[in-house]
Amino acid sequence: MNMLKHDIVYLTEDASHDAAIELINEEAFGPGRHVRAAARIREQGPHDLSLSFVCTDDGETIASVRMTPVMAGGVKAHLLGPLAVRPSHKNRGIGRELLRIACAAAKRKGSEAVVLVGDPPYYGPLGFEKVAWNALAFPGPVDPARVLVMPFAADTHERLKGVIAWRA
Repeated sequence: MNMLKHDIVYLTEDASHDAAIELINEEAFGPGRHVRAAARIREQGPHDLSLSFVCTDDGETIASVRMTPVMAGGVKAHLLGPLAVRPSHKNRGIGRELLRIACAAAKRKGSEAVVLVGDPPYYGPLGFEKVAWNALAFPGPVDPARVLVMPFAADTHERLKGVIAWRA
């Protein structure tokens, strides 16, 4: 058997992935992840399973991305995250592919933008732009330099002003 062959598959998340996703996020972000401003938004309501995805390798869940519906000021958007990949599978483009799949799915579903808190050097080349300084009020401290958006409408930036919160 060729041990180098991997059966990498991208799937829509379902409840059976919960335990593996919790482990992946614990491994990637540690116990402090629950107090972050983005996590506080995610506590307000459920993520959208139809826009959340996992990557499996030979049936084992090794990466995950979740999308949570939010109102970001005047924009009907999705908050992307957490996005995490097991250390064993990092630097293979899996995170970027999950991001691409999730953002395309959100756009198809009518989302006006995808917002995230993350590193501009990583997300910038993938289509994310900086949100105006302190334009969005998060439920907790956030570094305004790390608040990014992938806009799907011409006037997205103008309307990204105000509170960001979960939406039904």
